[in-house]
Amino acid sequence: MLTYTMRTMSARRVTLVAVLGIVLGLSGTAVAHAADDPVLTTPGAPVVVANEPHRLTLTWSPSTWIGEPGATPIQHEVRAWLGPNVYRSLGTTTGTDLTLTDLAPGTEYRLTVWAYTNAGYSLDSPVTPVRTAYGKARISYRNLSWSPTDNQIQHVLQVVNTGTAPLDLADVRIRYHLTFEGGNTSLVTNCDWAAIGCANVQRHIQFFPPPLPPGPPTPTPTPTVFPPPGTPIPGWIELTFTGGELAPGESTGPIYLRHHRPNWTAIDERDDLSWQQATGEWADNSRITLDVNDIREYGDTNA
Repeated sequence: MLTYTMRTMSARRVTLVAVLGIVLGLSGTAVAHAADDPVLTTPGAPVVVANEPHRLTLTWSPSTWIGEPGATPIQHEVRAWLGPNVYRSLGTTTGTDLTLTDLAPGTEYRLTVWAYTNAGYSLDSPVTPVRTAYGKARISYRNLSWSPTDNQIQHVLQVVNTGTAPLDLADVRIRYHLTFEGGNTSLVTNCDWAAIGCANVQRHIQFFPPPLPPGPPTPTPTPTVFPPPGTPIPGWIELTFTGGELAPGESTGPIYLRHHRPNWTAIDERDDLSWQQATGEWADNSRITLDVNDIREYGDTNA
């Protein structure tokens, strides 16, 4: 399960102690920082000592007490930095090294370390950017749409075998993650041209409306509309293949994709998780996910 840390400010350390005691005991998420000074020194930035597919080992300089040592051990939490004051918790230890096994191969992460006890906390360490080692395959991406608010999504993808054994494309599943703004989930998907033949590239749309609110149904003959009209709905365009095999280092070649509304109205791509601004160049886009036999081999939308 993914966990996140949102940093907020409290007026007194007693609030921090209460939050740490309650929240960490429940899920290890939503840890608050107090407004007063840290009681622990800042840990060193994480250093990568082993980077293998599905396995990343880190070490760092420990946090220590500022002034009189406390009685409880210092916990070090490794986190992925997602944005200002927003983190994804990856693991906790009282030591100064940790092996992570739940990260996607070939994916960019921004890692930091934070220390805490039941008496206080440290500041966050400097961020260490890292791309995890490639697994069995990766995605190359080139955005063809220079305007992210026109009426089409246009990009080119190709699958590259980054493993050491032949890759059966029938085992590969790619997901381009997007948001259906305005709640409009209608989309026409097109393969304009593919080096392996568009007939071998299958396209599927999946979306996830928000769950119904809790409570008994409203006693009215007219059903309540939920979600409210206009609610953004997350989803993805999934690509699978009828077959084919890639030797190690071999690529499918370009697959030209184009998607639009049935009525050709505008699409805003800027809130799509897998969208990247057009540059005219090929790039690794680790916000597009790739699974082989249902095991994540590339990409993480929560990186």
